[in-house]
Amino acid sequence: MELAHSLLLNEDALAQITEAKRPVFIFEWLRFLDKVLVAANRVDVKEKQKKLVEQLTGLISSAPGPPTRKLLAKNLATLYSIGDTFTVFQTLDKCNEIIKSKDDTPAYLPTKLAAVACVGAFYEKMGRMLGSSFPDTINNLLKALKSAESQGRGEILLSLQKVLSGLGGAAASCHRDIYKNARSLLTDRSMAVRCAVAKCLLELQNEAVFMWTTELENVATLCFKALEGSNYGVRVAVAKLLGTVMATALMPKQAAVMRQNVKRATLEEVLELMATGFLRGGSGFLKSGGEMLKGGGSVSREVRVGVTQAYVVFVTTLGGQWLERNFATFLSHVLDLVSHPRATQTHVEAVYSRRCVSFMLRATLGGLLGEKAQIAAGKEICQAISKQMRAVGKEDGGEISRFRALQTDVSASQHVMVCALKELGSLVQSLSATASPLIQEPSIGLLETVTSVLLHPSMAARLAAAWCLRCVAVALPYQLTPLLDRCAERINNLKSSPEAVSGYSFAMAALLGGVHQCPLGIPHSKGKTSLSCLLALISQQHCLPHTDNIATTLLLCPGPSLVRYHLPKMLLLWRNVFPRSQKELEAEKARGDSFSWQVTLEGRAGALCAMRSFVAHCPELLTEDVIRRLMTPIECAMTMMSHVPAIIKVHGAHLKASAAMVRLRLYDILALLPPKTYEGSFNALLRELVAEFTLTDNSANTTTSLLRSLCHYDDSVLMGSWLQETDHKSIEDQLQPNSASGSGALEHDPSSIYLRVPIGEAIPGPLPLGVSVIDASVALFGVVFPHVSFKHRLQMLDHFAECIKQAKGVRQQAVQLNIFTAVLSALKVSKCSTLGPEEVRKSALALVMGALDNPNPILRCAAGEALGRMAQVVGEATFIARMAQTSFDKLKSARDVVSRTGHSLALGCLHRYVGGIGSGQHLKTSVSILLALAQDGSSHEVQTWALHSLALIVDSSGPMYRGYVEPTLSLVLTLLLTVPPSHTEVHQCLGRCLGALITTVGPELQGNSTISTIRSSCLVGCAIMQDHSDSLVQAAAISCLQQLHMFAPRHVNLSSLVPCLCVHLCSSHLLLRRAAVACLRQLAQREAAEVCEYAMSLAKRLNITETGLEGVLFGMLDRETDRKLCSDIHDTLGHMLSSLAVEKLSHWLKLCKDVLAATTAVVFEVKDEEDSEKKDEMDDDTMFTGLGEDDKSKPSVAPRWVTRVFAADCLCRIILLCENDKAHFDLAACQLLKKAHSCLVLHLSDLIRMAFMAATDHSNQLRMAGLQALEDIIKKFASVPEPEFPGHVILEQYQANVGAALRPAFSPDTPSDITAKACQVCSTWIGSGVVSDLNDLRRVHNLLVSSLDKVQAGKGSSSQLYSESATTMEKLAVLKAWAEVRLQTLMRVPSYVSVLPPDSLITLVQPELPSLSRLWLAMLRDYALLTLPAEFSSQLPPDGGAFYTPETIDTARLHYRGSWAPVLHAVALWLSSTGFGAGEEKEEVPSAPSKAPALPQGASFTTKTFEESVEDRMHLMLGVSIEFLCFPRPEEPIEHVMSCLQALFTLLASPCAKIHIAEDQLLAVELLNVLHRLLLTRDPPAVQLQVTAVVQETIRAAQDHLQRQRTSKEEEGEKDSQPCLGEGGDKGELVPGKSLVFAAMELLVFILVRHLPQLNTRVKESPSHVPLRPQRLPEESARLVANTVSILAELPSLCSPAGSMTILPTALFLITGVLRETAVKTADNSVPLPVSAALQGIKTIITSPLARVESMQTQWTGLVRSSLASVLEHSQPDMDEVSMLTAITLFLLSASNELVGVTVLQKGCMDRFRNALNSSDPWVQARCYQLLLSVFQHSSRALSTPYIHALAPLMVEKLKAVERSRPGTAAELQAVQEGIRVLENLVGMGEEQNRVQLLALLVPTLVSYLLDENAISSAPQVSKGLHDFALQNLMRIGPLYPAAFKIVIGAAPELKIRLESAIRANQASSRAKAAARQAQPTVQAAPTIKLKTSFF
Repeated sequence: MELAHSLLLNEDALAQITEAKRPVFIFEWLRFLDKVLVAANRVDVKEKQKKLVEQLTGLISSAPGPPTRKLLAKNLATLYSIGDTFTVFQTLDKCNEIIKSKDDTPAYLPTKLAAVACVGAFYEKMGRMLGSSFPDTINNLLKALKSAESQGRGEILLSLQKVLSGLGGAAASCHRDIYKNARSLLTDRSMAVRCAVAKCLLELQNEAVFMWTTELENVATLCFKALEGSNYGVRVAVAKLLGTVMATALMPKQAAVMRQNVKRATLEEVLELMATGFLRGGSGFLKSGGEMLKGGGSVSREVRVGVTQAYVVFVTTLGGQWLERNFATFLSHVLDLVSHPRATQTHVEAVYSRRCVSFMLRATLGGLLGEKAQIAAGKEICQAISKQMRAVGKEDGGEISRFRALQTDVSASQHVMVCALKELGSLVQSLSATASPLIQEPSIGLLETVTSVLLHPSMAARLAAAWCLRCVAVALPYQLTPLLDRCAERINNLKSSPEAVSGYSFAMAALLGGVHQCPLGIPHSKGKTSLSCLLALISQQHCLPHTDNIATTLLLCPGPSLVRYHLPKMLLLWRNVFPRSQKELEAEKARGDSFSWQVTLEGRAGALCAMRSFVAHCPELLTEDVIRRLMTPIECAMTMMSHVPAIIKVHGAHLKASAAMVRLRLYDILALLPPKTYEGSFNALLRELVAEFTLTDNSANTTTSLLRSLCHYDDSVLMGSWLQETDHKSIEDQLQPNSASGSGALEHDPSSIYLRVPIGEAIPGPLPLGVSVIDASVALFGVVFPHVSFKHRLQMLDHFAECIKQAKGVRQQAVQLNIFTAVLSALKVSKCSTLGPEEVRKSALALVMGALDNPNPILRCAAGEALGRMAQVVGEATFIARMAQTSFDKLKSARDVVSRTGHSLALGCLHRYVGGIGSGQHLKTSVSILLALAQDGSSHEVQTWALHSLALIVDSSGPMYRGYVEPTLSLVLTLLLTVPPSHTEVHQCLGRCLGALITTVGPELQGNSTISTIRSSCLVGCAIMQDHSDSLVQAAAISCLQQLHMFAPRHVNLSSLVPCLCVHLCSSHLLLRRAAVACLRQLAQREAAEVCEYAMSLAKRLNITETGLEGVLFGMLDRETDRKLCSDIHDTLGHMLSSLAVEKLSHWLKLCKDVLAATTAVVFEVKDEEDSEKKDEMDDDTMFTGLGEDDKSKPSVAPRWVTRVFAADCLCRIILLCENDKAHFDLAACQLLKKAHSCLVLHLSDLIRMAFMAATDHSNQLRMAGLQALEDIIKKFASVPEPEFPGHVILEQYQANVGAALRPAFSPDTPSDITAKACQVCSTWIGSGVVSDLNDLRRVHNLLVSSLDKVQAGKGSSSQLYSESATTMEKLAVLKAWAEVRLQTLMRVPSYVSVLPPDSLITLVQPELPSLSRLWLAMLRDYALLTLPAEFSSQLPPDGGAFYTPETIDTARLHYRGSWAPVLHAVALWLSSTGFGAGEEKEEVPSAPSKAPALPQGASFTTKTFEESVEDRMHLMLGVSIEFLCFPRPEEPIEHVMSCLQALFTLLASPCAKIHIAEDQLLAVELLNVLHRLLLTRDPPAVQLQVTAVVQETIRAAQDHLQRQRTSKEEEGEKDSQPCLGEGGDKGELVPGKSLVFAAMELLVFILVRHLPQLNTRVKESPSHVPLRPQRLPEESARLVANTVSILAELPSLCSPAGSMTILPTALFLITGVLRETAVKTADNSVPLPVSAALQGIKTIITSPLARVESMQTQWTGLVRSSLASVLEHSQPDMDEVSMLTAITLFLLSASNELVGVTVLQKGCMDRFRNALNSSDPWVQARCYQLLLSVFQHSSRALSTPYIHALAPLMVEKLKAVERSRPGTAAELQAVQEGIRVLENLVGMGEEQNRVQLLALLVPTLVSYLLDENAISSAPQVSKGLHDFALQNLMRIGPLYPAAFKIVIGAAPELKIRLESAIRANQASSRAKAAARQAQPTVQAAPTIKLKTSFF
C-alpha cells in the first residue's frame, strides 16, 4: 500500500500485483492524491500535470467501480482547478464521446458512469470557467438519460445536479429542458432514481423560478405521485423537495425575485396544495376545491406519511420566527386536516391521520420554538380546543351540560381534540416547571378548557383530556392534589351523567398513574379518598357500561401501602363479580338480555384489569394466601370463557369486543402470575390460546405485533421494511407490514392511561383490541409452553403444522407469522429447559425448516431465529450437526433466491446462539459457502443475507475466526469497490462484516509486521463507506473507525475523522448523529484537546462558532429528544470538561454562563407582567409578531431548561476539578501569577451570578442545581482571604446575592425538596464564618427560624399538596440545618474560652435551643424506631412518629438516614452542656407527648424521674450510635461516622453519662467491640483518632466508677476486701465478652499492630520477614499510637491485683515494643510522641500501687525484671539512645527494690550508660550525665553504689580529657557542664573523710579549664564560657568545703598559681563589667535539655 503513496501512479508496482488487488491499489493512490493535490506546491503539480491527466483519463476507460469513479472525478476536477486549464476541454470532449457511445454492454457501463461522474465534477468545481460549453454537455446528458438503465439514470441525474450547482443562474436557458426530462423520472421503478431526481430538482429550484410559480401545482402533483409505493429514502428526499419548493413559493429568495417580477403565492394557497396531497394523494387533481373531494377511495399511506414530512420541511425551511408569527394559521390548517372526512374514513385511518398531525405539531413546535414562544403556542392550542368544544355545542342545562350530539360533528371534533390535547400535553411536559405561566394565567384558562373536554361525548377525546391533565400534573406536581380533589368532587356531583362519570374517573386514573413520576408524591389521605370514592361508585353503578374503566382505575396505586388498607374489600368485590359455580353460570346464561350481558362482560374485564394492576404494582402484598384468593375469580373467568361463544350466538356479534376484552385481561394477568398457580387449567387455557393466534374463530387475517421484538435487533437490515430508528419513527410505523402497525391510540385500551409508559415513548399507544388479544395470547403461550408435558407439546406442534397446511394465501402468511411468534416466545423463555424427546424435536424442526423457504422475508428471519434458539435449548452436538448439514446441502443444490437466503441466515443464527465453541467444527464449511454466496452479483438479496450471516459468524466465533480474516477482508473490499451504491443493504452488511473483523483481530492491529496490510485494508474499507451516500452506511463506517481507534489509536487519523464527525452532527439522520456522537464520546475520553482543536479548524466551513465543538454539543442538547443520543452528548461534554476545563477555565465558564443566562430575560419579564396590568391586554398577535425583530441575528432557540440544568451541573464539576490546585482558591497567589482568567477565584462574581440565576429560575430542577452550585461555592471559597482588606474574606461582598438566592426557596409554595436543599445551603452559609457580623447574618438566619416554626406546627396543620414523606424530608432538613449551625458555633469558639463573646453565633441558636432540643430528641426517637429490623416492626407506633406517618415509612427511612448524624452530635452537645437537660421543667420531660418510645404500660408521664429520663436519653443516644457503627453502609459518608464518634465523645465527657456507662459494664464492652469493628472497616486516621478518644473516655468512666466504689468501701471500713475490687477478682480471670479491659485490649492491640506491624511476633517468625529498622511514623499515626499507648497504661488500674497480673505482661510487652520501634534519632533531638507516651506509660505502670500488694510480690518482681531486660535487649545502632536510657533510668528509679542485686541487668544497664558516655554526640552525653545524676542520687544506696563505682572513674577520665580538646559548640560545652554537676553532687554525697580525695578529682579538672590571662581575649566564645563556668564553680566550692579545698590546692602549687591569676584577671575588669560577665555564665549554664514531658 505504501507504494501507492506517490503523486504519479506507480505503474511498475501496479503491474507486479495480482489482478484482484489492483482496484484497491488504484483506489488507495486516488485517496492519497485527493489529500495531496490540495496541499501540494502548484509548480510541482503543473510540471507533472500532463502525465497525471493521462493517467487519470486512462482510468476512466478501465471500468472503475463506484467509489473509484467518484474519487477519480473529484481528483481530475481538483487538478484542473489548481493547475493549467487549457486541456480541460479535450478531457471534457473525451468524456462526452464516451457518454454518446452506443455501446450498451454491461462491461462498458462502468466506463460510461465514470465519464458522467467526471463531467459533473468538472462543472461543480469550475462552473462558469467552462463558459459556453454547457448546453452541449447538458443535452448530451439528457439524451443519454432517455436510453440509460437505472444505474445510469441515477448517475446522470446526480451529475446534472452538480452541473446546476456549479453554473448557478448561468444555465437558465437549459432549466426547462432539465425539468421536463427529469420530472417523468420522479415515478421511476427504481427508488434510487427517484431519490436522484428529487435531489436534482431540489438543486434546480434554487434558480428556476418557474418551478415555484407557474409549475407549482404540477411539482406538487409530481411529488405526490413519486411518494406512491416509495421507500423511506424516497420519502425523505421527495418531502425535502416538496417542502422546500413550497417554502420558496411563499418566501422567494431575494435575488430571483429581483430578476423577474414574480407573483408570490399566498400561505392559504400553499397550504391548500399540500392538504390535497394529505387528503387525496397522487390521484387526479381538481381545482374546484372541496365539494368533489368527498368521493371515495382512500389515500395511500406512503403519500400521507411523505406529505407529513414535507409539512415539517416546509415549516423548518421558513424558520422558527415565521412559525411564531403564523402559528395560529398553521394550527388551524393542520387541525382541519384531521377533521376532514377523507382523512378519517375508517377508525384505523383516522388514528393514522392523527398520528401524522401530531408528528407535524411536535416536530415544528417542539423543535423550532423557544420556551416563550411555546407558551404562546400553548395559548393558541387552548383557544382551538375551546372553539371545538363550542362547536359540539353545550346547551345550558344548569350544571350538567347535555350535548347536542350531531354525529358527524362529534366524530370530526373528537380527532381534532385528540391531536390538540396530545400536543398540549407534550408541550407542557417538555416545558416542565417552566410552563407555570401557561397554567396560572387566568386569561388562558388551560385547566378549565382541558377539564371541560372530560364531558365530551367521544371516549377518545375524554381520554386525551385525561392524558393532558396527567402531563400537567407531572410537569407541575403542585397541581396534582388540587386536580384530584376537583375530579372526586365533580364525580360526586355529576353521578347521573355517564360521560361525566367516565371522563372524571379517567382523569383520576390518569392523575394517579402520574404519581410515580412525581418524586414528592401526593398526600396519603388523598390516595385513600380517591380509592374510596371509586369503590363507592362501583358498588352503586351496576347498570352503566363504563364501570369497567372505573374498576380499572382502581388499582392504580401510588403504592402498596394504600392498597393494603383496601385489599379485603377489593378481594370480596372481585369474587362477587364472577359466578361462583357451574350452576350459577348456567343460571346466568339462561337469563339476561344482550345489554345486561354487555355490562356484565365489561364489568368483569374491569375487575380482571384491576387484578392485573394489583399483581403488577404491589408484588410485596402477593402472599400465598392472596394469590389463592385471587385464583378463585380467575378460574371462574376461565370457565366462563368457554361459554361465551354460545352467548354471542344467542345475543349477537356486538358482544364480541367485550368478550375479547375479557380474554385480553385474563391473558395479561395470567402472564404475571407464576404458572405453577394455574397448572390445573393448562389444557383448557392452551386450547383457548392456540385457537386465538391460529385465528380459528377469527375471519380477519390479524397478525401479532410481537415478532419484531422477538427477532434479533441486528436482523432489521434483512427485513427491509422494518425500519431502524429514525426521527420519523412515529409515522413510519404506519407502513409496517403487520396488522394495524403504528395505529396505537388510548381508546383501544383505556387502562393504558395509568400504566407506566414504555421507555422511549412519549404517550402510551395500545394497539387495537384484535391485535392486543393475539399479542397477549402469544406472550402467555411463551410463558406456559415450558411447563407443559412433552405429549402436549407434540400435539400442539403437529396442530400448528396442520393449521398452516389448511390455510391458503394471505391467511396462511398471517397464521404462520402468529405461530412462529408463539414458538419463538416459548423458545426464548425456556432457555434452561430442554425441548423434549426426539419426536417433539422432529416436529419442531419440520415446522421451522418449512418456513426457511417462505417467500416472506419476515418469516424467514423468524425461522432462522427459531432454529438458533432451538439449537441453544437442545444443546446437543449431534442435533446441531444435523441442522447445519441440512442447510449445507440445501445451499449447495438450491438456485432460487428464497431458499438460499433462508438457509444462509440459518447458518448465521446457529453460530450466533451456539457460540464459537459449540459450532466450531462447521466453521470452515459455513464460511466457504457464505463467501461464495456473497459474490453472487446476480442477486443482491442473496448477497445481503449471506454477508449478514457471515457477520454473525465472525462475531460469535471470536478468535477462532482469525484464520479466515484475510480472505473475508479481501472479499469485503472487492464488494465495496464494485457493488453499486444504490444497493444500500449490501453496503450496510459489508459494514457489519468489517466491524466484526476488526473486533476479531483486536489489539493485534497495533502491530507493525504482517498485520499492516490488514490494518490498511480496514482503513480503505472505512474510507469507501464514509464516502457512501447512504447515512446508515456512513454510520457503519464511523463505528468501524471507532473500533479501530480503540485497538490501534495511532493509526486513525483524527484530523480527517473529527471534521467528518462534526459535519454529521447536523445530519438529518438520527442513526448517523448517534454514531457520530458515540465516536466523539470515545475520542474525548483519550484526546479531548486534539478533538476540540480539529473541530475548530472546521469553523470556517460549518456552523461552529468560537464556542467550538462544546458549543455545538450544548446546542444539540436543545434539539435532540433521543435518550441514548442525549446521554452520549452528556458523557462527551463530561470527558471534555474533565480534561480541558481547568486549562481553558474562562472559555468553559463563559459557555456555562451563556447557557444559563438564557433564562434571565424570561425571569424578569414575568415579574414585569405582575406589576403592570397593561401587559395582559397585549393580544396574542402582537405577542407573536413583536418577538421576531431583535432575534434576526441569532435564529437558534434559547437553551431549554434541561440544557440549563446540565450547564449548572457542569459548573459544579468545574469547581470540583479546580480543587486539586490550591492556586485557584487564593486571590493573592493568582494576582502574583499574572495568569489572567486562569484562576477560578478571579471568576467568583460570575460563579455567584450563575448560581443565583439558576437558583431563582422557574424550573425546579434548575433551582436544585443552582442551590447545589451555591453550596459548593460557599464551601470552597469560605476561607479565601480578601488581600485588599486584611481580616476579611472574599465572599463577604456577596452576602446580598446569597440571601436573595435563598429567600425564594422558603416561600410557602416552594416544593419540599427545594426548601430542604436551601436549608442545607443556609446552614453551610451560617457555618462558613464568612459573615461575622450578626446583623448581617440575621437575613439568612430568619429564613431558618421561619422554617422552624413550620416544623413546630406539627402534623396535618397545613393544606398538603405533596405526600407526607415530602413533609418529612423538609422538616428533617430544617432540623439538620439547625444542628449543623449549632455544631459550627461550637467549632468556632476556642475550647479555652469559658464565657462566650456576646456576638458569637451561639446567640443565634440559644433562644431556639429549648424547642430545638425537644424536636431533635423526637427525631432521634423516630430514627431509632425506624432502624429496627423488620421482625420488630410490631413495636412501631401505629400512628407513625413525630415526623413520619406509618404509610410513608419506607421513603421516610431514607430521609432520616441522611440527616440523623449532625442531629445526634447536636443533641450530645446539648445534653452534656445542660447536664442531660437538668434545667428542663418537669413537664417537658416526655418530649412530644404520645410520641414517647414505648414506655412500660403502667408508667404515666408525670412520674418520670430525672434519673429515668437520663437513662432513657442515654439509651437512645447509645442505641442510635451503636446501631449505626455496628455496620455503617459502605455508601455512608465518612462525615456521618465522624459525627457519630464525636457525639459519643461529647456525651461521655458529661459526668451523668460517665456514671451510666460505667454502671452497665456490658454496655461499655458492647461499645468497645463495635468500635473495634469500625476500625477494621474504616481507614481514615481521623476516624481512628476519634475512636481512641471515645475509648479513653470510656476507660476514664470506668476508673471513676471504681474509685467511687473503693471510697465507699473504705468509708464502710472494709479495708481488707479492697484488693478484690476491679476486674479479674481473686483469680485474675478476664472473661471475653464481659470484660471491659479485654475489649479495650483487643481494640488497642489492633491499632498498634496496624501501625507497627513489627510488634506482631508472628510477622517476625515468618520466613519472608525482613527486619525493619525503627521508623519515624507519619504525624497522624504517631498521635494515634501515642493515644493508644497512654490508654493501654491506664488499663491495669481497672483490674484487681490478680487481674492486672493477667494483662500486665501484654501491656508491658507492647509498650516496650512501641518504644523500640519508634525511638528514632531526630535531627532536632525532639522526642517523638509515641516515645514520650511509652515512657509515661512505663512510669504509670511501674509506680502503680500493685507493687505494694504482698500476694503478688514474686510475679511483680519477675515482670519488672523481664521488662527491663527486654528494653536492654533492643538497642540498635541508629536508635535514639537517649530514650532508651531514659526508660532504663525510669526502671531503676521507680522499681529499685525489684532490681537491686540482679547482676545481669546491672551489667546491661552499666554498659548502656558507658556507651552513652563514650558517644560522639554531645547531646547524648549531656542527657546521660543528667540521667546518671538521678541514679546516683537515688535514696536506696544499694541501688546507686554499684553504678557510682562502675561509672564515676569513666566520667572523671572524660572530663579530664576536656583540657586537651576544649568544647567547640554550645552542645559540647553543655555536656561538660552537666558532667561537672554530677561530680559536684558526688563530692557532696561522699562522707567527710573521703572528701579530700573526691575534691582532688574535681578541683584540678576545673582548674585545667581556666585559660591564662593572655589567651582569654583571643579565645572563642564557647571556650570563654567554659573558663567562666569553671572559675565560678571553683569560687563556689571553696567556701563550701574550706578545709578540704585548702588541702587540695596546697598539694599542687601550679593549680594555685593558675587559680589566683584567673581570679586576679577577673577582678581586674571593672566592677560593672564583672557583674555583666558573672551574669553570662549563669545564662550559659541554664540550657539543660528539657524533655517535653517531665517523667521524674
